Amino acid sequence: MDCGVITSKTVLLLLSLSFWAAAAGLSYVGGYVINTYKSYNNFLQDKYAVLPAVIILCVAVVMFVIGLIGCCATFRESRVGLGLFLAIILVIFIAEISAFVLGFVYREKVKSDVQGTMRSVFDKYDGKNPESTVVDYLQEQLHCCGVKNYSDWTTTTWFNATRNNSVPLSCCRQDVKNCTGSLDQPQDLDTRGCAAEVELGLQSVISYAMLVILGFAIVKFFAMLSVCVLTCKREDTGYQPLYSGVFA
Repeated sequence: MDCGVITSKTVLLLLSLSFWAAAAGLSYVGGYVINTYKSYNNFLQDKYAVLPAVIILCVAVVMFVIGLIGCCATFRESRVGLGLFLAIILVIFIAEISAFVLGFVYREKVKSDVQGTMRSVFDKYDGKNPESTVVDYLQEQLHCCGVKNYSDWTTTTWFNATRNNSVPLSCCRQDVKNCTGSLDQPQDLDTRGCAAEVELGLQSVISYAMLVILGFAIVKFFAMLSVCVLTCKREDTGYQPLYSGVFA
């Protein structure tokens, strides 16, 4: 058995083990979510709330089966098994490339989408409704104020209705005591806009996701090459395994 075959088998086995590892991780997450739902079952009216966890467990089963097919096909050097494994890897590879391209496209659209959506939410602020809670939480957590800066509040309905020349208290800097949110004391306010902070966070998440997807796609590419190597090697040498089974 030459170096190419050994390397190809190693790559395929590692890929199969990664499918099993993913299945184990998804099973844990699915089970944890189901147990959590059971703990709060009395507070949940919608019985379909547990459906996402069930889907996660189903995906885990599929991942386990794919890993099993990969291991069996690799050990037995089965043409049918390797072909099936290649088809599965190819489908996943195409999905990952599509996700990578969509991530790249959406990453460039984040700025315009975030600013447009954020302005509409800020315009609905009245200090009491759900949108107000979201805005206050966002400004407190990101230490920001307004969409681009604190002056954006002067164009909102809430600002014109209150007529006190101030912004919400969630705009106050955390290290300042007795802050009233008055625009006459801008030094007490967070000056950064929330849009830039949200854009930076989303773009960072998308970038990390794209890197992970690209890494998995590269692994799938070498796995497909490994399947081709094993298949071509078997055809060239006329080698047949000493044992046969379901994949032979």
